[in-house]
Amino acid sequence: MSVAGQHSGTSAEQVPVGADGLGGPLRVVVAKPGLDGHDRGAKVIARALRDAGMEVIYTGLHQTPEHIVDTAIQEDADAIGLSVLSGAHNTLFAKVVDLLKERDAEDITVFGGGIIPEEDIAALKSRGVAEIFTPGATTASIVDWVNAHVRRSGV
Repeated sequence: MSVAGQHSGTSAEQVPVGADGLGGPLRVVVAKPGLDGHDRGAKVIARALRDAGMEVIYTGLHQTPEHIVDTAIQEDADAIGLSVLSGAHNTLFAKVVDLLKERDAEDITVFGGGIIPEEDIAALKSRGVAEIFTPGATTASIVDWVNAHVRRSGV
């Protein structure tokens, strides 16, 4: 599923440009790190972000943290949205954040979702994950959060 650059009739006035109001549309990499083979939720989020006027790059299943970070940097992404249902969120999210730091790309906002126990959320946020969405979060609430908290990189 490729959703990059596709817009569903969104006018230029409606295209989200990030919390600072500058630059073009927000660019978000949506990724499924690790061995988790369930991507329906990631595809739903990718489509919701795209329908809200963002440029979305969906990396597909079974991506390494290195590949996700490489893609985000190459695509000049403003954010990375990670989806993990396998229970490996503590390791995988932390690795993505660490790689962004190593590559001087900390301006890329990391958010995530999936089956993440409440007791792990504070630790993930302290590691640099900006927000965690658990089952039951609406696509509208995720889109609203991205529009309010993600800034256009390089502007």
